Amino acid sequence: MTDPYRTGLDVLAKTGAGQDHLRNRAAEVAPDFVRLAVGFSYGEILARPGLDLKSRLLVAVAMHAANPARPDQLRAQIAAALHLGWSKVELTEVLIQSAAHAGIPVALGALAECHDLLVERDPLCQPCEVEVSSEGQL
Repeated sequence: MTDPYRTGLDVLAKTGAGQDHLRNRAAEVAPDFVRLAVGFSYGEILARPGLDLKSRLLVAVAMHAANPARPDQLRAQIAAALHLGWSKVELTEVLIQSAAHAGIPVALGALAECHDLLVERDPLCQPCEVEVSSEGQL
């Protein structure tokens, strides 16, 4: 039988995730809990058969986009998905799609929170400014 915690650490390594500040701080207080959380979340859930890890990360991005309480977790999932080969355009579309299921404010927040991770940098391109008329029209 394999150790779910070790499997979880392997999965985290595959996603490009290094040491995590949140897990490290929590481990100082409750190391057994962090071991259980990594073992369950990454070693048992993300390591299951049926979907490849890349697809699982896309699901994680969508779920974290729908739950705006932890934008740091959404950013971590976006970074991992980029590491596994999802494009910025594909991930942006996932965040846009979240508007239909989680609401427009949630989608706007997710896009704004992850802007620096998703924007394609072009040195010749100036940031766009949205103009709103006095009637509230874009």
